Amino acid sequence: MKTALMMAAALVAATAQAADAMPPQHRLNLSASASVEVTRDVLGVSFSTTKEGNDATAVQSALKQALDAALAEARKIAKPGAVEVQTGNFSLYPRYTSKGGSSVVNGWQGTAELLVEGKDAAAIAQLTGRITSMTIARVGYSLSREQREKVEGDVVAQAIGRYKSRAADYARQFGYSGYTIGEVNVGTAEGGSDRPMPMMRMKAMAASADETLPVEAGKATVSVTVQGTVQLTK
Repeated sequence: MKTALMMAAALVAATAQAADAMPPQHRLNLSASASVEVTRDVLGVSFSTTKEGNDATAVQSALKQALDAALAEARKIAKPGAVEVQTGNFSLYPRYTSKGGSSVVNGWQGTAELLVEGKDAAAIAQLTGRITSMTIARVGYSLSREQREKVEGDVVAQAIGRYKSRAADYARQFGYSGYTIGEVNVGTAEGGSDRPMPMMRMKAMAASADETLPVEAGKATVSVTVQGTVQLTK
C-alpha cells in the first residue's frame, strides 16, 4: 500500500512538472516605456593641484597648504542641502629615473583634490574665481534624488498606462475580449550627458577673484520601462 502511494505521488509530481514545462497558452509578452526631460539641479566642481620636488615632506606640505587655502574659501559658502564640501584624493608618490641599469628615486610628486557640489550653482560658480591655490579638474551637473523622485511617479503612471493600453489593443487584434496581467517588472533609469566644458583648467589658472565660472545645467532624461506578461481572455 505504501509503495502504491509513493508511486502515485511520484506520478502526480511528474504530471505537474510536465504541465509546467508546456508552453503557456494565450500569453503575451509586452513592454512599454515613458520618459521625461528634467533640468539637472546639482552642480559639482572638482578642484585639484599637483606638486613636485626632491623632498617628500616639502611636497606634502605644499599640497596641504594648497588644500587648506581652498578649503578655507569653500567653507565660507558651505551649507547643508545647498553646498557640500569634502576633500578627495590626496596622494604622494616617488618619481624614478634609470641609473646604472636600475631605477632610483629622483624626486616626489603628489596630488590633492577638493570636491564641491550642491544646488546653489551661483555660489559654487563664484567660488571658482576665489580659489587660486588649486585648478578646476572637472565640472558637471547631476540630478538630485528629490528632483528625480518628483517626476518619477508621473513617468511610472504613464508607462503603466501605455502598458495596459497596449495589452488591451493586442487582445482586441488577436480576437480576445480582454486580458489579465501576469508578472510585471517596473524599472527606472536616468540618461543624458553633461555639456562639455573645454579649456576649463586653463581658465581656472588665470581666473581672477571677480570671475565667475560660466555653467549650464542641461537636461537629464528619467525613463521608466514596464515589462511583463498578460494572459489573453475570451
